[in-house]
Amino acid sequence: MTAETRGRARRPRRHPMADPGGMIGGLDGLRALAVIAVVIYHITSGALPGGFLGVDIFFVVSGFLITTLLLREVRKTKRIDLKGFWIRRARRLLPALLFLVITVVPVAGMVNRDLLVGIGRQVLGALTFSSNWLEIAHGSSYFDQTSPLLFKNFWSLAVEEQFYLLWPLIFLAVIVLVRTWRGRVGLAMSLALFSAVLMAVIADPLNLTRVYYGTDTHLFGLALGIALAFSWAPPTGTWLAGTWSKYSQLAGIGAFVGLLTLMLTLSDQSLIAYRGGILFSSILTVVLIAAMLAPGSKLATISDNPVATWIGHRSYGIYLWHWPILVILSLIVPAAPGTVTFWVRSLVAIAVTLLICEFSFKYIETPIRKNGFRQTLRNARDHVLERSPVAVGLAVAGVVMMTGTGIAVAVAPEKSSVQLEIEENEKRFEDQNEQAPNPDKDAPGESGEQDPGQAGGDTGEAKPDETAGGESPVPGGDWTMPTGENITAIGDSLIVTAADGLEVTFPGLNFIAKSNRQWHEAPALVEQGLNDGMIRRAVILDYGTNAGIPDPQVVRDVVEMLGEDRMIVLVTIYGQSTFIDSSNEILREIASEYPNVAIADWHAAVTENPGMLQADQTHPNIEGMYLFAETVQDAFETLASDGGN
Repeated sequence: MTAETRGRARRPRRHPMADPGGMIGGLDGLRALAVIAVVIYHITSGALPGGFLGVDIFFVVSGFLITTLLLREVRKTKRIDLKGFWIRRARRLLPALLFLVITVVPVAGMVNRDLLVGIGRQVLGALTFSSNWLEIAHGSSYFDQTSPLLFKNFWSLAVEEQFYLLWPLIFLAVIVLVRTWRGRVGLAMSLALFSAVLMAVIADPLNLTRVYYGTDTHLFGLALGIALAFSWAPPTGTWLAGTWSKYSQLAGIGAFVGLLTLMLTLSDQSLIAYRGGILFSSILTVVLIAAMLAPGSKLATISDNPVATWIGHRSYGIYLWHWPILVILSLIVPAAPGTVTFWVRSLVAIAVTLLICEFSFKYIETPIRKNGFRQTLRNARDHVLERSPVAVGLAVAGVVMMTGTGIAVAVAPEKSSVQLEIEENEKRFEDQNEQAPNPDKDAPGESGEQDPGQAGGDTGEAKPDETAGGESPVPGGDWTMPTGENITAIGDSLIVTAADGLEVTFPGLNFIAKSNRQWHEAPALVEQGLNDGMIRRAVILDYGTNAGIPDPQVVRDVVEMLGEDRMIVLVTIYGQSTFIDSSNEILREIASEYPNVAIADWHAAVTENPGMLQADQTHPNIEGMYLFAETVQDAFETLASDGGN
């Protein structure tokens, strides 16, 4: 027996379900599924409320693929080339990212300066792989569509980049210290369980972004991918070597159906998502990948079709580009969700995304990935020196875009025009309320004060007969059309930004309004307003812009606190969040239950007039303020004509 023969004899025979090396079938199809789900979710979340789970598919694929590559390197060379690994990751990720930043930032600045608010922080996060933690510290929200960030989708890139930086070091420690494959799989599963439990425990319905963005709370998908890679690596195939091959395709089909079901039903505002839902989608992804690893897998063959492969190869670029393009185009061409203009604009956004991604993939990403940064720059320099028109044009364009990016970051406003308007109006409301006499302390006419019964203008004063406890402001109810002196507007930033239009239409109304308030805060605010005598006989109620209506009973409680003799107008909400339609249905249902409640259909009004919104595509502009007031006026006229019946 020769030495070569003896060497082969000593090598353990690899099980068919163990990693044979080479290309891994089906992963491009999974990447395509993931990025398509995310794009649909960002275009119209109502059509695919659980489309955000596409990110978790990416996490599982990344954890599995990166660990498999590291294991193959150890198996082949008995070592890990950390420098080489990180250079390959940099070549893969940075070119597309840098190209996007220097293109999008100056273009956004030319379209609308409000898009540049926070751009310095966003660019810093992109360049330092820390977007998720910077946005958590800043208090940003992934789910709040009222103030979209240009690069809000970079949070997941930050999580993956942190994984790429740290996991190879931890991987080496695991390989050295944990000697059995079962122990390694168990360690990865324990890490996944810890992360999932942490997400479930600290998930706060008022701040879901913390657990969604957090590397610590969203690590389980990567960890489950690691566990699968460890399961696939040993010659025996671990648990994959049992009866898995026989039932793998059936299990894979079930996992695929389960993923689609979750994408169609799981809401980003539901605590179920953070207390098992996202984890379950990650487990289903593991099952689907494991099914594709089976020898002769039909699922892998189907997934490797030309269209899915093309999208999968460019999924990183598509994920990067689609969101800022959607944001910019929404300002250039305002359109309400579901309209023809909206769908045409969405198709244009997808087409522009694919064209830019193809250019980036062919002429920026692929050359750098193959030749490296230095050689690619040398080649570009040589072409410029040869005075190639294309090379010179691209070089000039690059300099202009980098300069434009620097200028845009330097001159970016600290606050958006919407935020400045909100702060100005909120300060005005506070001053008005401080000047208003408290009926419990000041009798009418004392100390030279104006009789609150004659309150008007901009004083924001309440009438003394508007007593607390939900009692009738006027015995038996007054159902005549209210004037401003009879109206109190209670709500969130939508009321604040519509204030000027309301004051022109209803001179003398007063406000109990502040941005970012939600329905769960309304009972305490209304109770305080009743106790202070601030709430008049006609009330505008507008909450839900930021978080919808998690609990319909809260709305009913507020209506009942105000009493059956007050005229109450509930305002529908507008936006692209998943809760919009369901919240408006709840408002309409509640209005039908009370004869003194009517709907001001702001959603319908702005759907027909999307150009009356500010840059955030949620709050009214100058024309929109008057449109808002008109919808409220129509609702009060309906109540007045019905006479409380």
